[in-house]
Amino acid sequence: MSLEIKIKEMRVTPIAIADPPLRSSYGLHQPYALRNILEFESEDGVVGISETYGGEAPMDALLTLNEEIVGADPFELTGSLQHMLSGQSGDADASQTHLVPGENPVDANRRTYAAIEVGCLDLIGKTVGKPVCDLIGGRVRDRVPFSAYPFYKHAGGGGEGGDSREDKYGECLSPETLVGQVIKMREEYGFKSIKFKAGVLNPNEEIETIKQLYRELGPGIPLRIDPNSAWTVDTSVRVGKELAVELGRGGYLEDPTASIAGMAEVRRRLLSEGINTPLATNVAVTCFEDLPYAIKEDAAQIILCDHHYWGGMRHVQHLAQLCQTFDLGVSMHSNNHLGVSLMGMAHVAAATPHLTYACDTHYPWQTEEDEVVVGGRIPIIEGCVEITDKPGLGVELDYDQLARGRERYEKCPYRKRDDTAEMRKHVDPDWERKLPRW
Repeated sequence: MSLEIKIKEMRVTPIAIADPPLRSSYGLHQPYALRNILEFESEDGVVGISETYGGEAPMDALLTLNEEIVGADPFELTGSLQHMLSGQSGDADASQTHLVPGENPVDANRRTYAAIEVGCLDLIGKTVGKPVCDLIGGRVRDRVPFSAYPFYKHAGGGGEGGDSREDKYGECLSPETLVGQVIKMREEYGFKSIKFKAGVLNPNEEIETIKQLYRELGPGIPLRIDPNSAWTVDTSVRVGKELAVELGRGGYLEDPTASIAGMAEVRRRLLSEGINTPLATNVAVTCFEDLPYAIKEDAAQIILCDHHYWGGMRHVQHLAQLCQTFDLGVSMHSNNHLGVSLMGMAHVAAATPHLTYACDTHYPWQTEEDEVVVGGRIPIIEGCVEITDKPGLGVELDYDQLARGRERYEKCPYRKRDDTAEMRKHVDPDWERKLPRW
């Protein structure tokens, strides 16, 4: 007997979530980050959910497909939308190196497709009573490791006015305060590796930050540093040399400089010095079309995938298989997100054998007040998210919380991420993102 599922209705809800004033080479985070929550309700009343990038453009892209989605079978829908995954390739002037995640036109269709795929998988899983990870090949791990993600930050916990949030970590604009931030994160979540966002202060201070982290945590905690392409090749090589010990024990140097060619030059020069610290990327390599050149040039030894813009969960699995073939490591990139997205990351990671490094996550930077899943925040214990036997993604929407997120979105003035505008407003009226800066 065949199982028939039909999507009766699609709903897209834009929400705003408080975000602390975090710094990166892109600039300064706004008081709110934007997300879109996607729902597919079947004729049987089952609801599949997904979470994706926020703002008007991603929402409109989903709504434009309403006629193709409503009435469709979720088993077949992603097949009929395969055209959205073809004919896209990297572009030096329109890449994630220069644009904040979620604003890159090169992967716009892939982002839309991925949101639909996750919603379909969640709907199917909840209908048949199976977790998503078991629908896409079966889990190979029940606990998915995540890494702490410390940032330099200004004072404040995110939100504005009466919606301002507690500042758990305070201002962190020095090596000492950043180390304190990491200690607090590890006490609360038990993270066993550290991904440090750099590209903000002078490289000498960021080198010192890693050295202090290494002295505090010891060689058993892998360290990673990510300046988001803020450095020249020369500076990248200097940092790689000065941190050869600190990054060489299960860590890596991520996107130190712009472009595949730049990364390849850094790699060649470090190897010539006898330094084998791997280079990782989530901005130089963002699609399958980038892989041949990157592999040929040995530009990256670790690919940081992301089902949100790589074209969904099954594309991430395919990417991981290719990386295993070419002896590349795999980790997972993160953006501001809530529990639906976190569980999406966890399920695809659980069903991806070749996951060689703990995943990134911004989840500790978001707060209980914003979470839209029933039961509140997803537990991260000993640095891991546990995959249960609950069907689909294992979470349901709290519609009161969703309504609050929608109301917050309607009230706040932000409709797309703009770290440059926020820098000009609070730090330097003449600030421009400059690559390289050092």
